[in-house]
Amino acid sequence: MDFKLTEEQRKRQYNRRKPQQAAEVVNEFGKLQPQNLELEDAVLGALMLEKDAYSKVVDILKPECFYEPNNQKIFEAIQTLGSMSQPIDMLTVTEQLRVQGMLDEVGGPIRISQLTSGVSSAANIEFHARIVAQKYLARELISFSSQIQSLAFDDSIDILDVLQEAEGKLFELSQSNLKKDVTKIEPVIIDALKKIEDAANRTDGLSGLQTGFDEIDRVTSGWQNSDLVIIAARPAMGKTAFVLSMAMRMAVRFNIPVAVFSLEMSNLQLVNRLISNICEIEGSKIKSGTLSRLEWEQLHSRIRPLYTAPLFIDDTPSLSVFELRTKARRLVREQGVKMIVIDYLQLMNASGMKFGSREQEVSTISRSLKQLAKELDIPIIALSQLNRSVENRTDGKVPQLSDLRESGAIEQDADMVCFIHRPEYYTKSTTDAEGNNIEGVAKFIFAKHRSGATGDVTLRFEGKYARFQNWDENSLVNHGIVPSKINAPADAANGAPSPFTGGVSEDQFIDNNNPTPF
Repeated sequence: MDFKLTEEQRKRQYNRRKPQQAAEVVNEFGKLQPQNLELEDAVLGALMLEKDAYSKVVDILKPECFYEPNNQKIFEAIQTLGSMSQPIDMLTVTEQLRVQGMLDEVGGPIRISQLTSGVSSAANIEFHARIVAQKYLARELISFSSQIQSLAFDDSIDILDVLQEAEGKLFELSQSNLKKDVTKIEPVIIDALKKIEDAANRTDGLSGLQTGFDEIDRVTSGWQNSDLVIIAARPAMGKTAFVLSMAMRMAVRFNIPVAVFSLEMSNLQLVNRLISNICEIEGSKIKSGTLSRLEWEQLHSRIRPLYTAPLFIDDTPSLSVFELRTKARRLVREQGVKMIVIDYLQLMNASGMKFGSREQEVSTISRSLKQLAKELDIPIIALSQLNRSVENRTDGKVPQLSDLRESGAIEQDADMVCFIHRPEYYTKSTTDAEGNNIEGVAKFIFAKHRSGATGDVTLRFEGKYARFQNWDENSLVNHGIVPSKINAPADAANGAPSPFTGGVSEDQFIDNNNPTPF
């Protein structure tokens, strides 16, 4: 093998070193991009000295991490050898570069020999590799910020579009460089034992967040931290009604802070539904304001728990996954939010990033939601639409995992996939084919459960209040969700007993300090 350095190669070596030699002078008048050519050489040399060195940096470095183009080509050759489980040394790398037709470009065999001769050992290769990777990340941030600055100066571009572009690129950059070290099992075991002990000490026997739906809690042991739960159904099945019923129970009854991101309905529409739900007044009457005296009293008395409930509503339309991350982090940090609800997933976007299809975009969104759940260590409940294939089915139109709309990645990323199915909606009758009463029956189906059983539980749906409740539950008052008074005298307006205010005025009712379960 010829290791003689030609005149052309000497010039190339000299020119290659000139930026580093002139760095002191340049820094007096301007700025050089973040780089460290000596460390790049040290990393490449160490990779060819020790056979196990490549395994230490394979997850840290990629060719573009190297500032010097020739170093990128040398690392590409090393990467090719590593992917084929071939030995990595001076001779094999030289041969691989020759096969790829890049040996002369990088300086010939003499350049490869110089890399190995300049390194004594590979002991610090991982530390050096991380510095090289950090220099690359700094260069990427500089390039990114320059692009955004250029767009911000362009008056022909909507600044909100620039903001979305910035969010998308920054998210893409952070995700591509997100690494997590391996964790020794001992601290994980200690953490697992603590969670088991905490669950054992709870009187409800749950290890996660209590929903207020007894059968659902029994199957799930409560919504678990870091889980992504997809609740899917066809339109008019009551997806939004279910999550609002659940959020109301969790916030009012158990004082669990819950955030609801609604991309479809305004915050006023959501609150009207909550009022109908908790006050047991038909939604049409709340919209029109045509309430009787009894219903007005009922409204003012039962709405009280909602005022102080730790419920947070965001109705930003076309919310991007990047905006959600920012808002979610703030809610968890400042408000102590324990669960996030998204209504619904297909209305979100990942603007600022380029996709070949809507399916790829939805896949990115679902993957990002799972990552966010893990990062914040809280459950995220995301509603999802089902495709129309359900309507064409003749077996009772019960949804299946294959019915998830737009992306199979939703099923893959989710820890749990649940369906809401109301047979009464399809039969247009209160009885099924076997004559069973299905009035108000709602099936909550666990189609995928990563850490538990599948199956279904039966809930009761009350359409006039847009509310779900336990099957054996007759009233929210009886279950301690709203305050009540007993032995009420007759209402003067209609002669009927009023179980809500005890026949007293609204001011008297509020001043009576009625006992509540909160």
